[in-house]
Amino acid sequence: MIRIVIAEDQRMLLGALGSLLDLEDDMEVVGTAVNGEEALTLVRRHQPDICMMDIEMPLKSGLDAAEELKDDPCHVIVLTTFARTGYFARARKARVSGYLLKDSPSEELASSIRTIMNGRRIYAPELVDMAYDNENPLTDREEQVLKLIAGGKNTKEIAAELFITTGTVRNYVSVILEKLEVSNRIEAISRFKEKGWMK
Repeated sequence: MIRIVIAEDQRMLLGALGSLLDLEDDMEVVGTAVNGEEALTLVRRHQPDICMMDIEMPLKSGLDAAEELKDDPCHVIVLTTFARTGYFARARKARVSGYLLKDSPSEELASSIRTIMNGRRIYAPELVDMAYDNENPLTDREEQVLKLIAGGKNTKEIAAELFITTGTVRNYVSVILEKLEVSNRIEAISRFKEKGWMK
């Protein structure tokens, strides 16, 4: 019997997922949670085979919880509406066993769980495509400049730290904005983080 914990903050969906998986002969839902904190407590209490969770939940997100479960024998499956490359990159770093989208057919969910129990990973195909299209366009130096901006440094301070002129810093900034297709420094930082490139 595959023992499952589900974490989902939309209670109606949580109930529906639980009922759906309980219908499978080889699956049993041993606990349901409405946030990442509860999910971690249930995983430690029940030692399930699978913990399936949403990303955006109160108290602790699904990705935060997945990072804490990285070395746990429990397989984590992210089930979300968000096909975002930054989320996907973070989920892969947390070694999740699956990243599935909520608009997938319900029968796919049970078969994905069985595949994961057989030692494979399952990622929504559109995410894999996006990840390959999602190379960081900045050079190491441009990334260094952007990180200093994100750290609150102004043009003069960046120039002093990198031993370059303020004019060179401004050139770097305009190239960064162009490459990230944004119009200002704040947008550049937020785009860079959203894409999962800010290490």
